[in-house]
Amino acid sequence: MSRCAAVRGAMSMSSAMARLLLLLCAASGLLLAAVAAIPPPEEAARMARYVLHSCDWGALATLSAQEGLRGRPFANIFSLSDGPPGPCGGSGVPYLYLTDMEISVQDLEVNSNASLTVSLAQTPYCRKHKYDPQNPLCAHIIFVGSIVKVNDSEADIAKKALFTRHPEMESWPKDHNWFFAKFNITNIWVLDYFGGLKIVTPEEYYSVKP
Repeated sequence: MSRCAAVRGAMSMSSAMARLLLLLCAASGLLLAAVAAIPPPEEAARMARYVLHSCDWGALATLSAQEGLRGRPFANIFSLSDGPPGPCGGSGVPYLYLTDMEISVQDLEVNSNASLTVSLAQTPYCRKHKYDPQNPLCAHIIFVGSIVKVNDSEADIAKKALFTRHPEMESWPKDHNWFFAKFNITNIWVLDYFGGLKIVTPEEYYSVKP
């Protein structure tokens, strides 16, 4: 190969690499724009849907059934999903993948009532704006309700929602008797701005488009 041909080849490769980098930068920009495009504070129901769909995990608080802790609050981290990632993938239903071997699930077998908190602190949004997780502008949602096993007709929906976000789950030990569950929402509080919590009803929550 002549020196000129080699130079042209190198220039062609550099051009292709430059185009790839431009595409990656554009994609990153779109992702950041999507993360930044949160609902306005006056749309609390949409904010609740948005935050849940943006989160991959949450803090689940139960009433402990463990010896020495019986009746006391007990918070634990769980992976969750309300649907595949993307602007149209959210159902608003927090699905979980659980096993009776887990300590919080043992609490739920005695008392299925629980609360679930999800926060934009786990997303690029708060990091980009340098919001502390306790800053109201770093929105978080508190759900209250109960954990229930999903029926057979809903299991495929829960499986798709969870395994698309958490593919590792498919390889978890089969002898742990994993099952799909959902958080049955009865009360919702939204903290996304100064001035205190906002109350959203489940009817308002499920009726909006996220």
